Amino acid sequence: MIHSFIPPDRFFPYLTWTDIQAMPDKENVVIVQPMGAIEQHGPHLPLVVDAAISVSVLGKALSQLDSSIPAYALPCLDYGKSNEHWHFPGTITLSAQTLLAVLSDVAESVYRAGFRKLVFMNSHGGQPQVLEIAARDLHQKYEDFMVFPLFTWRVPRIGAIAKDLLTPKELELGIHAGDGETSLLLSILPDQVKMDRAVAEYPLGEPREGLLSMEGALPFAWTTRDLSQSGVLGDPTTATIEKGDRILQTLADGWVSVIKEIHAFQQPKAYL
Repeated sequence: MIHSFIPPDRFFPYLTWTDIQAMPDKENVVIVQPMGAIEQHGPHLPLVVDAAISVSVLGKALSQLDSSIPAYALPCLDYGKSNEHWHFPGTITLSAQTLLAVLSDVAESVYRAGFRKLVFMNSHGGQPQVLEIAARDLHQKYEDFMVFPLFTWRVPRIGAIAKDLLTPKELELGIHAGDGETSLLLSILPDQVKMDRAVAEYPLGEPREGLLSMEGALPFAWTTRDLSQSGVLGDPTTATIEKGDRILQTLADGWVSVIKEIHAFQQPKAYL
């Protein structure tokens, strides 16, 4: 069925228009737009990694969420801004302008239906800035619209779990198709992981001293081809399903907390 990992009673497209019309307290219903990408993840992982992570984590979180908290998942936006990977066959990318337009149109549709809390739940590291621009512009246009541009991996306790499961080098440089993502895919889509093809590769020529880094406080622009021949940035050879199960549960627990907080959230107002 098209709800995939999402519990059917939490899947927005399974509602009717009359269900939505009659829904109480729509201003505090949490609508979540899961987002990912269709892009290369090395020779061992499928193109769908980021989208699969969004949907699986959100589905597990919604299955754990108290039924008294109204929250619904939109269909996953599988395509994203992935032009850093476009030298590798199979990557499908939207431009930043197209992604911004899609997010804005989806959000405006959600707003017209009477909802006032929308989460962009993004699992692809190449597009957070676009989501932040979309969220700010939407709130500026509709002052009662609360839009949350969130990254799937930035939830409580995931940092502690990562330090427990991953090496310091992997924590620093394993940003794409490495141990963490591969372990998580072994948990959620094991039949699509080809561990016999897994290779470890860390960024070529990445500055190890000085102020500049790939994704630190003072980043430089890069494409994947600049840094990796295989498309991997990390070491997937050490991935295990046990690690993936722990990562999935920790992410889902974190998202339960996030959704609860968003349900209770009210926009700050400094003016009289």
